[in-house]
Amino acid sequence: MVKRSISKKPKLKKCKVCKNEFKPWESLERLCSPRCAIEFVRLEKDNKQTKENKKALKELNDNDRGIQTEKAQTIFNRYIRLRDVNLPCVSCGRHHAGQYHAGHYRSRGAYPELRFDERNCHKQCSACNNRLSGNITNYRINLVRKIGIAEVERLEGPNPPKKYTIDDLKELQKMYKDKIRQMEKDNV
Repeated sequence: MVKRSISKKPKLKKCKVCKNEFKPWESLERLCSPRCAIEFVRLEKDNKQTKENKKALKELNDNDRGIQTEKAQTIFNRYIRLRDVNLPCVSCGRHHAGQYHAGHYRSRGAYPELRFDERNCHKQCSACNNRLSGNITNYRINLVRKIGIAEVERLEGPNPPKKYTIDDLKELQKMYKDKIRQMEKDNV
């Protein structure tokens, strides 16, 4: 008795572009029509351009001092909040549920040279930082208790200007990321 090979019916596939089911002529077909093939090529080209654009944007951002400053500030602020996690708000002295900021005693806009000075920045509740504009009078009183009058006067005195280079900012980012990693490791 001779066995006949029964050819299998091709399985229906879903088109990669229009998502309709179709009966392929060959097993490796992914598209249902020439129209979808043209659209697929256009989408692949757009995807390639998007990847190139993202790469170019990343390179541009890596060489932008403003963007690097903001990245460094974000990491620095996170470090300050972690450093002071068990402490109350530096201005009002309260522990409460809510959002905390890394509040600068001498503002980073008016005193950019103190922007990344750890003695100038402490955990502060959002109410004091935003609604009370830093609650500076109470901030100073509690800051004297925390770091001493000599340090507060150093912050208030003239400080040499700092012009951070992109490399300086990247180094600050790396340093504070390492400090955060170490603090998180110690707390686990």
